[in-house]
Amino acid sequence: VRHYTRLSNKNFGLDTGFYPLGSCTMKYNPKINEEIARNPKMMNLHPYQPEESVQGALEMMHEVGLHLSEISGMDEVSLQPAAGSHGEMTGLMMIKAFHEKNGDFKRKNIILPDSAHGTNPSSAQVVGFNIIEIKSTPQGDVDIEALKEHLNDE
Repeated sequence: VRHYTRLSNKNFGLDTGFYPLGSCTMKYNPKINEEIARNPKMMNLHPYQPEESVQGALEMMHEVGLHLSEISGMDEVSLQPAAGSHGEMTGLMMIKAFHEKNGDFKRKNIILPDSAHGTNPSSAQVVGFNIIEIKSTPQGDVDIEALKEHLNDE
């Protein structure tokens, strides 16, 4: 038993520490989500199934959306972003739509540190922003003076 317990401790588990960079989808998922995803009524669903065969899942997603709207105070929420990069891109799309709805078309730049995750500049560029990279100091911090040089109304 000790041998197998020691081997199992070599595996990384979400209940024993943080996941490394790049696994943002898994970091904050509670174990109950895994139980629900393994339920045969959920795991055998397919995106192209006829709507009449997935009414229970659609009702559940609708109710989750209503609850999240109430909790967050927002009019609507999206359950679509399935990963951190999806959520990041969705957020950037919302920022862009907000500014454009308010007639502000000059905000075209996104400032990112050179230490940003690879999806950060990719998402910003796909959404249509220009990326301004701010170099780090030798200590690994954002160079505040370099940042100040790029602060403007764009």
